[in-house]
Amino acid sequence: MIIIHKRNHNISRKKISKNALKILFRLNKSGYQAYLVGGSVRDLIIGNEPKDFDLATNATPFEIQKLFKNCRLIGRRFQIAHIIFKKEIIEVSTFRGNTKNKQIKKKIFKKKEKLGILLRDNVFGEIEEDAERRDLTINTLYLNIFDLSIRDYVGGIQDIKKKIIRLIGDPETRYREDPVRMLRVIRFSVQLNMRIERKTAIAIPKLAKLISHVPAARLYSELNKLLQTGCGYKAYKKLKKFSLLKRIFHFPFLHYNKRINLLINTLTIHVLKKNDKKIKRKKKINPAFLWSAILWYPYVFHIEKIQNDKKINYKDAAYISLKIILKKASYILSIPKQIIFAIKEIWNIINIIKFNKKKIFLKNKKNKKFHEIYKLYILKKNIEKKIIFSEI
Repeated sequence: MIIIHKRNHNISRKKISKNALKILFRLNKSGYQAYLVGGSVRDLIIGNEPKDFDLATNATPFEIQKLFKNCRLIGRRFQIAHIIFKKEIIEVSTFRGNTKNKQIKKKIFKKKEKLGILLRDNVFGEIEEDAERRDLTINTLYLNIFDLSIRDYVGGIQDIKKKIIRLIGDPETRYREDPVRMLRVIRFSVQLNMRIERKTAIAIPKLAKLISHVPAARLYSELNKLLQTGCGYKAYKKLKKFSLLKRIFHFPFLHYNKRINLLINTLTIHVLKKNDKKIKRKKKINPAFLWSAILWYPYVFHIEKIQNDKKINYKDAAYISLKIILKKASYILSIPKQIIFAIKEIWNIINIIKFNKKKIFLKNKKNKKFHEIYKLYILKKNIEKKIIFSEI
């Protein structure tokens, strides 16, 4: 372990959430160890503004709950405490233990799936063990709130200086325990503009198939963080590079011809680039636009197929296709109902524009939502013209 004293870093209490400080002081006064940990410490060192402030302690979830009335316990695989304030939720986790040294608890609390994925892991331990159990070195720094010293157990400070994303421990084992770590490695590499350490990178394509075993709701949450927080285009390229894209999107990229795959890819890239620019300008984006772009051509392909097979009109075929595609997307990614509803609305408006372009445009020209969808329609048409022209 290395201790970095206050004089050797730039973190001050003024930059830390007041709510996080209150929790840290109360835990310490109650006789528990408690530290600011993870991404917030990393961001404060780099000079970025943390999005949230996570804490780690040797108090168990139930002991934390006794101290804070505004506490809610969540999680199955590893139980953590959410301490809820008006405008902020502070996540407090108990130090995780090394299960090799806790055989009794291992039998009770730890459960693995056949592929090695951890299903339950409520094993508590000491701070040193907790550091070993975390995923990335740059996220494994513990700040002592009293003297503002930083505890570094795994070389996180050096990796921040060298701009390296490195998994703690054997990468293959860590990815097998939790395949979402592959997405986290990519996310932090693009968000922080850091390179992925060789062993950490090599193991990803080998184990990409494990992504299909991640619960759909968790996969959707991680993909939104990856693709819709300002570095979506870079993240998308890395998903392709590491053979993860086709594992995540089973049907948009696997079951169609080269031309449709090219259309999906091109439209998706354009929407990602536009979203990234908006986020950099601190403008809001509609998350449904990306999913509607990714799924648009499978939707159109099925319309044509249904029309040919059932000999029905476009409107009826579009209704059937919409149900088929969104049902598949919901099953694979657990897309929330409000996003599914928004995708339906976008596709329906595109279909209306397609058949009544001038009339609809004049009628809705002052509607902001319509303008966004109309721009998507024009973008789609321009992409189709370029690809068709290149094939001639």
